[in-house]
Amino acid sequence: MSLEDRRSAAVRAVLDAAAPPVVPAELGAEAMRRGARALRRRRIARRTLWRLLAVGAVVFLVWAALTRPWVEPPSRTTPPLTGW
Repeated sequence: MSLEDRRSAAVRAVLDAAAPPVVPAELGAEAMRRGARALRRRRIARRTLWRLLAVGAVVFLVWAALTRPWVEPPSRTTPPLTGW
């Protein structure tokens, strides 16, 4: 018998000898209630973050459309050359 087989046999013996844990009857309902609340909070947080991202994208697009940062500003150091 190898060391791994002896270890697994020892673990099985400990698990078989232990009495099943005593669990309160209302524990399952409480776990489901907490889990539902956690899912609801996560869903609300996810929706809020998506909405913030969408609002940020709209604000950026409006700002970019109004200020047009890709257009080079007119030069103020030299006057325009006319009449040459």
